[in-house]
Amino acid sequence: MPKTDTVIEICGLSKKYRLGQINSGTFKEEVLKFWPKLQNSKTGSIESNNDNEFWALKDINFTVDKGEVLGIIGRNGAGKSTLLKILSRITSPTEGKIKINGKLASLLEVGTGFHPELTGRENIFLNGSILGMKKVDIQKQFDEIVNFSGIEKFIDTPVKRYSSGMYVRLAFAVAAHLESEILIVDEVLAVGDQSFQDKCIGKMQSVSKSGRTVLFVSHNLHSVKKLCSIALLLENGKKIIQGDVHTVISEYLKNSNNYSSEINLPNSPSNNFIYGTKLSFFDK
Repeated sequence: MPKTDTVIEICGLSKKYRLGQINSGTFKEEVLKFWPKLQNSKTGSIESNNDNEFWALKDINFTVDKGEVLGIIGRNGAGKSTLLKILSRITSPTEGKIKINGKLASLLEVGTGFHPELTGRENIFLNGSILGMKKVDIQKQFDEIVNFSGIEKFIDTPVKRYSSGMYVRLAFAVAAHLESEILIVDEVLAVGDQSFQDKCIGKMQSVSKSGRTVLFVSHNLHSVKKLCSIALLLENGKKIIQGDVHTVISEYLKNSNNYSSEINLPNSPSNNFIYGTKLSFFDK
């Protein structure tokens, strides 16, 4: 694709966290902790704090073009959620540059961007306003959002009374239907039932066909394979491979410790209920 079609460009992205307790006591306790460090620094005897540093991401580089659906996979702690939080401007990077061309809507956890005291109806208009939409444009999409969420009966109920499933239904419906060029979805869809997850996958497919870009994080490799054409594999905060979704998933499974055992089955069925040639077990 031409370079002008690039909507996300990430160069040298890194994120460092400091381990341990910070600002955990009273003002007096913090001063007492800080004074010895200050004295040591004056005498040149201060020790390095490298052991207290944790790089959640390190030197990540990639681009995403308009209309692409990028699946981001990796084991727990690989840096997937940190990457999405940086893209959503929830946290800032320690190093590197990010260029985003277009409005971005993100769904990183249940109830993202919702005010618990407001009703579902009020939160739809609140989220639309945050995305820069006019009230008349939100009204045009309102009925479709409510119908997709399937919570018509509770739309005028404060969302603090919603179950986690109701939260995610409305949150996804809002993020997918309002006018954002880029949609970011984390593992949050796992909260919904299977029929709703399938409904969301179908919606994200139609969103990408309309020219919008989707970033999708999930441990459900079947959903990633079904939705995404390209994928990015992260491990210990580093980019391992980016490319065709089948190639990336194969690389993940090959190097994953999630794989536990494999049983070869006989070529002929031993009963009338199950038949196959190989059975593999994976720890999800």
